[in-house]
Amino acid sequence: MPDAFNLAEHVLAAGSAAPDRLALAVVSASGAERWSYARLTAAVRGAATGLSGLGLAPGDRVLLRIGNEPAFPVAYLACIAAGLVPVPTSALLTVPEVTRIARDIAPALCIAGEGVPLPTGRWQVLDAAELGPMAALPPAAWERGDPDRLAYVVYTSGTSGQPRAVMHAHRAILARAMMFEGWYGLRAGDRLMHAGAFNWTFTLGTGLMDPWTVGATALIPAEGTPIEALPLLARRHGATILAGAPGVFRRMLRAEWAPLPALRHGLAAGERLDPGLRRDWRARTGSDLHEALGMSECSTFLSGSPAHPAPEASAGYPQPGRRVAVLDDAGQPLPPGEAGVLAVHRSDPGLFLGYLGQPGETAARFRGEWFLTGDLAAVADDGAITTLGRADDMMNAGGYRVAPGEVEDVLAAVPGAGDVAAAELATASGAGVIAGFWTGPADEAELRAAVEAALARYKQPRVLVPAETLPRTPTGKINRRALRREWRIGPEGVERVKGIEPSS
Repeated sequence: MPDAFNLAEHVLAAGSAAPDRLALAVVSASGAERWSYARLTAAVRGAATGLSGLGLAPGDRVLLRIGNEPAFPVAYLACIAAGLVPVPTSALLTVPEVTRIARDIAPALCIAGEGVPLPTGRWQVLDAAELGPMAALPPAAWERGDPDRLAYVVYTSGTSGQPRAVMHAHRAILARAMMFEGWYGLRAGDRLMHAGAFNWTFTLGTGLMDPWTVGATALIPAEGTPIEALPLLARRHGATILAGAPGVFRRMLRAEWAPLPALRHGLAAGERLDPGLRRDWRARTGSDLHEALGMSECSTFLSGSPAHPAPEASAGYPQPGRRVAVLDDAGQPLPPGEAGVLAVHRSDPGLFLGYLGQPGETAARFRGEWFLTGDLAAVADDGAITTLGRADDMMNAGGYRVAPGEVEDVLAAVPGAGDVAAAELATASGAGVIAGFWTGPADEAELRAAVEAALARYKQPRVLVPAETLPRTPTGKINRRALRREWRIGPEGVERVKGIEPSS
């Protein structure tokens, strides 16, 4: 690992050898907005100069409130180039949600895109449109330093019910090279189309930073592009790799479209890949879907790849260079076939620095030399790992991890809600949806209005279920595992699972 390093410089280094190559195309039915590597680099380094000129100093935090536009990755890399610490956040977050984040990180600056909710309070704000003219400024020098120093912060939800600020070092970008062969099969000549928004961490890494690191082209659909239109855009722009959550591929398969001659394979992450979906994709396209498992604290570390496809229904293999194990309660690796907690070794360069302001919570995630992911898993004789569910009660909504407490706090504040709970329920396809439960006389419309006002759309329960009582553990806590066992989403909506008696 180098003594002096900058993540942004590393990401843009390959493009400097081919400045006229296409780095980014924001594609739509009406055309494409194109960025060469020369344009991208000038925008990033000029913006770094402009941000430093605002009086910001290395280490200052910058809250990014930008929608699905190129200004988002430009601002992200510009901050890192100047030694600032960007905090990317979803444009879907509400004012109360982003205000809590701002109070937590105390940003020196908020960069604001048009129409994106901003935190309340007295914060310095820069309009994202002002980043464009900064490209003409003299290019900033790369702020190099210890690879272990803080580079950026992303937010995830913890079992406490409150979002956690996950701190990552500049070195984290080096760990992503393990995905190039271990998941992507990525080459400089690839055109990788990612279906997610710029500000989703999956898109930011897989869709942008990684293609740019090898000098490839990133294709991002313009905001508002229907998922069903992605195959047409992929064909038109010669996409060689498609990436997105499994639900994106499922919706694409429902549409009519011509073959994709340039496509080599697809990449799925964010939620469990249904084996049936993978089979359907193969039959339709003649190419495979390769799944990866990861988390905000370590990005992806298990995956199938073109060179080493995952066995059906498994999460795949540890990526080359990663140390992954399944541990028993004492923190010792288990033999093949035995279930335990999935863990990543502390030495992994992609592992987070810790939770901001939460040293106790950080320490609790480690057992000796291992970081505990919270997922239950078992390893096969050939090294493939199958996940068996989460050891905690985290919910997965279209690739976003959501803590039940975030939803329950909103439901509980509604007069007459009674006892409340939130849990992820299974559907026939194997995907999960968030359900909210309540026992009181409150009207469903009141509950729905409350969650729509306070929570980002992806956190809002898809279904609200009235219940006489809620199952509890012997210690009196809500038993969300029992809720997941007793209820599911059937063809007619939410229903009790036949043969399962309600828990007391």
